[in-house]
Amino acid sequence: MDNARIYYLTGRYLEKHLDEAEQEEFQRLLQSPGHQEALQAAFGELAGELDMSIPQDEALLPLLQQALNSDKPIRRIHFLPRWSRAAAAVLLVLAAGAYYWTSHKKNTPPTVAAAKATEIGPGREGATLTLADGSSIKLDSLSNGVIAKQNGAQVVLANGQVAYAPTGNTNGDVVFNTMSTPRGRQFRLTLPDGTQVWLNAASSVRYPTVFSGKERKVEVTGEAYFEVVKNPAVPFRVSINNKAEIEVLGTHFNVNAYENEQSVATTLLEGSVRVAANRSGAKNVILQPGQQAQLSNANTTEIKVVKNANTEKAIAWKNGLFYFDGATLAEIMRQMERWYDIEVVYENGIPDIEFEGEMTKDVSLNGLLTMLKRTDVRFRIEGRKLIVQ
Repeated sequence: MDNARIYYLTGRYLEKHLDEAEQEEFQRLLQSPGHQEALQAAFGELAGELDMSIPQDEALLPLLQQALNSDKPIRRIHFLPRWSRAAAAVLLVLAAGAYYWTSHKKNTPPTVAAAKATEIGPGREGATLTLADGSSIKLDSLSNGVIAKQNGAQVVLANGQVAYAPTGNTNGDVVFNTMSTPRGRQFRLTLPDGTQVWLNAASSVRYPTVFSGKERKVEVTGEAYFEVVKNPAVPFRVSINNKAEIEVLGTHFNVNAYENEQSVATTLLEGSVRVAANRSGAKNVILQPGQQAQLSNANTTEIKVVKNANTEKAIAWKNGLFYFDGATLAEIMRQMERWYDIEVVYENGIPDIEFEGEMTKDVSLNGLLTMLKRTDVRFRIEGRKLIVQ
């Protein structure tokens, strides 16, 4: 059966327009192992566009459940409508496969509760620049212009981005600056060689004010996206939390090295990089575009290579998006902690829920939580603490 027919039958099913023959055909489709991926795509696309709920068809629910690869009962939750990225600050949650679990309420349908709280806005552009002498400059509200002079360079702020303009006046010493973002902030930086760096929330990059010698080396914590200026004679190296090192000649890649994530992940979008772990016995790996290297934060030497990595997911933060496809509630909450500068607490363990979809990051915390009400999650807000019940 081709995809067009699958989409046709799925649309008829969601609109409750299947005739008897189509109903039988659709049941056979749901039971066919070879069409599950196409079915999932059809349900995702059509249910979002039609703003439909799953029809109350008890006979087909077990088959639908199987098609959506869920071994838990399906919750009849309305799909959210699709919105354009440009206009929407709305979460697209295709929650048909989401499920809820707690040890003490397996048979009682949970309710959603949220206490009224002071509005917590989304993160924004901002960072702190620490100079070679240890002094710091908060960049959130500064005007454009020269904000500092370092050995061999002027530090210039222009339209929310810092760049280094070489002056040629250097005493030969190598001095370092550090750009850091707190939770609730992100920032963009141009390094002295022209390399572009985007810093996610709760991240930092340490670098020399002038690159000299046989390499260009920087140090990163948290998450950063790099677009490296090509210079085969002077390789670019990124040290990650003293756990690993990336060597490149000229490339685009993302590094996620938060301590509370399971692994240090390097995702390559363009060019070629070599990833090496700073652990005895570890082997180097060379990535090709579309691949991701994962080094466990546990003390292991193996670097796992994902050959068909989700690059869109890896750089969604840079493009102003939360990307929730296949994400667990715990993963989403870790992103929320960093972007909204909040603390997340679980009262009764972590509900076992998976999400799909994406949303723009310029929505308030309450706006995001309103969307999460569509799933079986209970929570309340106390100050800057989000409590999942």
